[in-house]
Amino acid sequence: MTKVLGIIGGSGLYQIDGMENEQWISVESSYGQPSDQLLIGDVEGLKVVFLPRHGRNHNISPSKINYRANIDALKRAGVTDLLSISACGSFREHMAPRDFVIVDQFIDRTFAREKSFFDESLVAHVSVAHPTCGGLSDLLMTASDQMDITVHKGGTYLAMEGPQFSTLAESLMYRSWGCDVIGMTNMPEAKLAREAELCYATVAMITDFDSWHPDHGEVDIMEIRKTLGNNSDNARSLIKKIIPLLKNDPARHPCQQGCDHALEYALITDGKNIDPNLKNKLSAIAGRLLK
Repeated sequence: MTKVLGIIGGSGLYQIDGMENEQWISVESSYGQPSDQLLIGDVEGLKVVFLPRHGRNHNISPSKINYRANIDALKRAGVTDLLSISACGSFREHMAPRDFVIVDQFIDRTFAREKSFFDESLVAHVSVAHPTCGGLSDLLMTASDQMDITVHKGGTYLAMEGPQFSTLAESLMYRSWGCDVIGMTNMPEAKLAREAELCYATVAMITDFDSWHPDHGEVDIMEIRKTLGNNSDNARSLIKKIIPLLKNDPARHPCQQGCDHALEYALITDGKNIDPNLKNKLSAIAGRLLK
Protein backbone atom coordinates (compact mmCIF):
# COMPACT_ATOMS: atom_id res chain seq x y z
CA MET A 1 0.00 0.00 0.00
CA THR A 2 1.26 3.48 -0.87
CA LYS A 3 1.49 5.63 2.23
CA VAL A 4 -0.17 9.04 2.07
CA LEU A 5 0.02 11.37 5.06
CA GLY A 6 -3.05 13.43 5.80
CA ILE A 7 -2.76 16.41 8.14
CA ILE A 8 -5.68 18.22 9.72
CA GLY A 9 -4.48 21.60 10.92
CA GLY A 10 -6.12 23.20 13.91
CA SER A 11 -5.96 26.71 15.33
CA GLY A 12 -2.79 28.40 14.14
CA LEU A 13 -1.74 25.80 11.56
CA TYR A 14 -2.81 26.78 8.07
CA GLN A 15 0.13 25.69 5.89
CA ILE A 16 2.77 22.98 5.48
CA ASP A 17 6.45 23.84 5.02
CA GLY A 18 8.55 22.33 2.23
CA MET A 19 5.67 21.14 0.07
CA GLU A 20 6.42 20.76 -3.64
CA ASN A 21 4.03 20.54 -6.57
CA GLU A 22 1.34 21.83 -4.27
CA GLN A 23 -2.16 22.63 -5.39
CA TRP A 24 -5.46 23.33 -3.70
CA ILE A 25 -8.12 21.00 -5.07
CA SER A 26 -11.80 20.50 -4.39
CA VAL A 27 -12.83 16.98 -3.42
CA GLU A 28 -16.50 16.10 -3.58
CA SER A 29 -17.76 14.28 -0.51
CA SER A 30 -20.91 12.23 -0.10
CA TYR A 31 -21.49 14.12 3.15
CA GLY A 32 -21.44 17.71 1.97
CA GLN A 33 -18.70 20.30 1.95
CA PRO A 34 -15.45 19.73 3.88
CA SER A 35 -13.94 22.64 5.79
CA ASP A 36 -11.93 23.79 2.79
CA GLN A 37 -10.20 22.56 -0.33
CA LEU A 38 -7.40 20.05 0.18
CA LEU A 39 -3.79 21.14 -0.29
CA ILE A 40 -2.03 18.25 -2.02
CA GLY A 41 1.69 18.02 -2.73
CA ASP A 42 4.92 16.17 -1.98
CA VAL A 43 7.26 16.59 0.97
CA GLU A 44 10.57 14.73 0.69
CA GLY A 45 9.00 12.28 -1.73
CA LEU A 46 5.93 11.50 0.38
CA LYS A 47 2.47 12.53 -0.77
CA VAL A 48 0.90 14.85 1.79
CA VAL A 49 -2.71 16.03 1.95
CA PHE A 50 -3.49 19.00 4.19
CA LEU A 51 -6.88 20.24 5.36
CA PRO A 52 -7.36 23.33 7.58
CA ARG A 53 -10.01 22.16 10.04
CA HIS A 54 -11.58 25.59 10.52
CA GLY A 55 -10.97 26.77 6.96
CA ARG A 56 -8.10 28.96 5.78
CA ASN A 57 -9.85 32.02 7.22
CA HIS A 58 -10.72 30.22 10.47
CA ASN A 59 -14.38 30.92 9.93
CA ILE A 60 -15.89 27.57 11.01
CA SER A 61 -16.82 27.05 14.65
CA PRO A 62 -15.99 23.63 16.21
CA SER A 63 -19.66 22.63 16.34
CA LYS A 64 -20.18 23.58 12.67
CA ILE A 65 -17.27 21.60 11.26
CA ASN A 66 -18.50 18.91 8.87
CA TYR A 67 -16.37 16.15 10.38
CA ARG A 68 -17.82 13.43 8.18
CA ALA A 69 -17.12 15.36 4.98
CA ASN A 70 -13.56 16.09 6.16
CA ILE A 71 -12.72 12.44 6.80
CA ASP A 72 -14.52 11.25 3.68
CA ALA A 73 -12.67 13.77 1.49
CA LEU A 74 -9.29 12.81 2.96
CA LYS A 75 -10.03 9.12 2.40
CA ARG A 76 -11.03 9.84 -1.20
CA ALA A 77 -7.71 11.67 -1.65
CA GLY A 78 -5.88 8.45 -0.76
CA VAL A 79 -4.86 9.24 2.82
CA THR A 80 -3.68 6.21 4.84
CA ASP A 81 -2.20 7.91 7.91
CA LEU A 82 -3.89 10.92 9.48
CA LEU A 83 -2.18 13.37 11.81
CA SER A 84 -4.49 15.70 13.74
CA ILE A 85 -3.04 18.93 15.13
CA SER A 86 -5.14 20.89 17.61
CA ALA A 87 -4.90 23.50 20.34
CA CYS A 88 -5.98 22.53 23.83
CA GLY A 89 -6.07 23.51 27.49
CA SER A 90 -4.30 21.57 30.24
CA PHE A 91 -5.61 20.06 33.46
CA ARG A 92 -2.15 19.08 34.71
CA GLU A 93 0.50 21.24 36.34
CA HIS A 94 3.31 19.37 34.57
CA MET A 95 1.63 19.79 31.18
CA ALA A 96 2.28 23.46 30.61
CA PRO A 97 1.52 25.90 27.79
CA ARG A 98 3.76 25.25 24.77
CA ASP A 99 4.06 21.55 25.67
CA PHE A 100 2.71 18.95 23.25
CA VAL A 101 0.71 15.85 24.22
CA ILE A 102 0.50 12.75 22.03
CA VAL A 103 -3.05 11.83 23.04
CA ASP A 104 -4.03 8.18 23.44
CA GLN A 105 -7.52 8.41 24.96
CA PHE A 106 -10.65 10.54 24.63
CA ILE A 107 -13.78 11.32 26.59
CA ASP A 108 -16.43 12.59 24.21
CA ARG A 109 -18.75 15.23 25.71
CA THR A 110 -19.92 16.67 22.37
CA PHE A 111 -23.62 16.50 21.56
CA ALA A 112 -24.38 18.52 18.42
CA ARG A 113 -22.43 16.58 15.79
CA GLU A 114 -22.89 13.68 13.39
CA LYS A 115 -20.72 10.92 14.85
CA SER A 116 -20.90 8.00 12.43
CA PHE A 117 -20.94 7.19 8.75
CA PHE A 118 -23.25 4.27 9.53
CA ASP A 119 -26.53 5.87 10.46
CA GLU A 120 -28.91 5.04 7.63
CA SER A 121 -29.95 1.47 6.82
CA LEU A 122 -26.49 0.07 7.58
CA VAL A 123 -25.34 -0.74 11.10
CA ALA A 124 -21.65 -1.01 11.99
CA HIS A 125 -19.88 -1.04 15.35
CA VAL A 126 -16.14 -0.36 15.38
CA SER A 127 -13.95 -0.60 18.45
CA VAL A 128 -12.47 2.66 19.72
CA ALA A 129 -11.09 1.16 22.93
CA HIS A 130 -7.73 2.46 21.71
CA PRO A 131 -8.81 5.39 19.53
CA THR A 132 -5.39 6.48 18.27
CA CYS A 133 -2.84 4.48 16.28
CA GLY A 134 0.02 3.33 18.50
CA GLY A 135 2.42 2.97 15.59
CA LEU A 136 1.85 6.47 14.25
CA SER A 137 1.99 7.90 17.78
CA ASP A 138 5.35 6.17 18.35
CA LEU A 139 6.71 7.79 15.19
CA LEU A 140 5.59 11.17 16.53
CA MET A 141 7.50 10.57 19.75
CA THR A 142 10.60 9.54 17.81
CA ALA A 143 10.33 12.69 15.70
CA SER A 144 9.88 14.88 18.80
CA ASP A 145 13.10 13.50 20.31
CA GLN A 146 14.93 15.56 17.69
CA MET A 147 13.30 18.79 18.89
CA ASP A 148 13.78 21.13 21.83
CA ILE A 149 10.20 20.90 23.07
CA THR A 150 8.49 19.02 25.88
CA VAL A 151 6.29 16.26 24.53
CA HIS A 152 4.19 14.02 26.77
CA LYS A 153 3.48 10.51 25.54
CA GLY A 154 -0.10 9.58 26.34
CA GLY A 155 -2.92 11.61 27.79
CA THR A 156 -6.70 11.76 27.93
CA TYR A 157 -8.38 14.46 25.85
CA LEU A 158 -11.79 15.73 26.99
CA ALA A 159 -13.75 16.82 23.92
CA MET A 160 -16.27 19.53 24.83
CA GLU A 161 -18.91 21.03 22.56
CA GLY A 162 -17.91 24.70 22.79
CA PRO A 163 -17.53 27.27 21.43
CA GLN A 164 -17.47 28.73 24.95
CA PHE A 165 -14.68 27.67 27.30
CA SER A 166 -15.39 25.67 30.47
CA THR A 167 -16.97 26.99 33.61
CA LEU A 168 -14.78 26.66 36.70
CA ALA A 169 -17.02 23.85 37.99
CA GLU A 170 -16.72 21.96 34.70
CA SER A 171 -12.97 22.41 34.62
CA LEU A 172 -12.60 21.05 38.15
CA MET A 173 -14.90 18.12 37.33
CA TYR A 174 -13.00 17.14 34.17
CA ARG A 175 -9.74 17.34 36.10
CA SER A 176 -11.17 15.06 38.82
CA TRP A 177 -12.12 12.54 36.12
CA GLY A 178 -8.45 12.12 35.26
CA CYS A 179 -8.53 14.08 32.01
CA ASP A 180 -5.24 15.67 30.96
CA VAL A 181 -6.22 18.15 28.26
CA ILE A 182 -9.39 19.70 26.86
CA GLY A 183 -10.33 20.72 23.35
CA MET A 184 -13.30 21.13 21.02
CA THR A 185 -12.39 19.36 17.80
CA ASN A 186 -10.96 15.84 18.10
CA MET A 187 -14.35 14.20 18.54
CA PRO A 188 -16.05 12.82 16.56
CA GLU A 189 -13.03 13.20 14.28
CA ALA A 190 -11.16 10.28 15.88
CA LYS A 191 -14.21 8.00 15.80
CA LEU A 192 -14.84 8.77 12.13
CA ALA A 193 -11.19 8.18 11.26
CA ARG A 194 -11.47 4.72 12.82
CA GLU A 195 -14.63 3.98 10.81
CA ALA A 196 -12.72 5.08 7.71
CA GLU A 197 -9.91 2.63 8.57
CA LEU A 198 -7.30 5.36 8.88
CA CYS A 199 -4.31 5.28 11.19
CA TYR A 200 -5.03 8.37 13.31
CA ALA A 201 -2.89 10.22 15.84
CA THR A 202 -3.37 13.48 17.69
CA VAL A 203 -0.87 16.14 18.70
CA ALA A 204 -2.51 18.39 21.29
CA MET A 205 -0.70 21.73 21.56
CA ILE A 206 -1.23 23.24 24.99
CA THR A 207 -2.10 26.94 25.06
CA ASP A 208 -3.45 27.45 28.61
CA PHE A 209 -4.48 25.85 31.92
CA ASP A 210 -8.23 26.04 31.22
CA SER A 211 -9.88 27.68 34.27
CA TRP A 212 -9.04 25.31 37.15
CA HIS A 213 -5.57 26.66 37.97
CA PRO A 214 -5.64 29.00 41.01
CA ASP A 215 -2.64 30.99 39.75
CA HIS A 216 -3.89 31.47 36.21
CA GLY A 217 -7.66 31.99 36.54
CA GLU A 218 -9.96 32.03 33.56
CA VAL A 219 -8.82 31.40 30.02
CA ASP A 220 -7.22 34.52 28.49
CA ILE A 221 -7.79 34.54 24.73
CA MET A 222 -5.00 37.07 24.15
CA GLU A 223 -2.48 34.81 25.91
CA ILE A 224 -3.74 31.88 23.85
CA ARG A 225 -3.17 33.80 20.62
CA LYS A 226 0.41 34.55 21.67
CA THR A 227 1.11 30.89 22.45
CA LEU A 228 -0.48 29.66 19.22
CA GLY A 229 2.25 31.21 17.09
CA ASN A 230 5.03 29.38 18.92
CA ASN A 231 3.08 26.12 18.97
CA SER A 232 2.39 26.32 15.24
CA ASP A 233 6.08 26.77 14.46
CA ASN A 234 6.89 23.68 16.52
CA ALA A 235 4.06 21.73 14.90
CA ARG A 236 5.43 22.46 11.42
CA SER A 237 8.88 21.31 12.57
CA LEU A 238 7.40 18.11 14.01
CA ILE A 239 5.60 17.39 10.74
CA LYS A 240 8.83 17.91 8.83
CA LYS A 241 10.62 15.39 11.04
CA ILE A 242 7.96 12.68 11.01
CA ILE A 243 7.69 12.57 7.21
CA PRO A 244 10.98 10.71 6.54
CA LEU A 245 10.24 8.37 9.46
CA LEU A 246 6.83 7.48 8.01
CA LYS A 247 8.18 7.18 4.49
CA ASN A 248 10.97 4.80 5.49
CA ASP A 249 9.09 2.67 8.04
CA PRO A 250 8.26 -0.69 6.40
CA ALA A 251 6.20 -1.81 9.41
CA ARG A 252 3.53 0.87 9.07
CA HIS A 253 1.28 -1.15 6.76
CA PRO A 254 -0.52 -3.33 7.47
CA CYS A 255 -1.14 -1.55 10.75
CA GLN A 256 -0.10 -3.71 13.70
CA GLN A 257 -3.06 -2.32 15.69
CA GLY A 258 -5.53 -3.11 12.91
CA CYS A 259 -6.62 0.47 12.22
CA ASP A 260 -6.61 -0.19 8.48
CA HIS A 261 -8.99 -3.13 8.91
CA ALA A 262 -11.26 -1.72 11.61
CA LEU A 263 -14.41 -2.55 9.63
CA GLU A 264 -13.47 -6.17 8.99
CA TYR A 265 -16.04 -7.58 11.41
CA ALA A 266 -17.90 -4.37 12.26
CA LEU A 267 -20.65 -4.43 9.63
CA ILE A 268 -23.80 -5.98 11.10
CA THR A 269 -26.34 -5.47 8.30
CA ASP A 270 -26.33 -8.06 5.54
CA GLY A 271 -24.71 -6.50 2.47
CA LYS A 272 -27.38 -7.99 0.23
CA ASN A 273 -29.95 -5.68 1.82
CA ILE A 274 -28.02 -2.44 1.34
CA ASP A 275 -29.39 0.09 -1.12
CA PRO A 276 -27.01 0.70 -4.10
CA ASN A 277 -27.19 4.46 -3.50
CA LEU A 278 -25.98 3.96 0.06
CA LYS A 279 -23.17 1.74 -1.17
CA ASN A 280 -22.10 4.54 -3.48
CA LYS A 281 -22.26 7.06 -0.65
CA LEU A 282 -20.02 4.86 1.47
CA SER A 283 -17.70 3.89 -1.37
CA ALA A 284 -14.63 5.64 0.07
CA ILE A 285 -15.26 4.61 3.67
CA ALA A 286 -16.34 0.98 3.28
CA GLY A 287 -16.16 0.26 -0.43
CA ARG A 288 -13.80 -2.70 -0.05
CA LEU A 289 -16.46 -4.51 2.04
CA LEU A 290 -19.55 -3.45 0.09
CA LYS A 291 -18.62 -4.70 -3.35
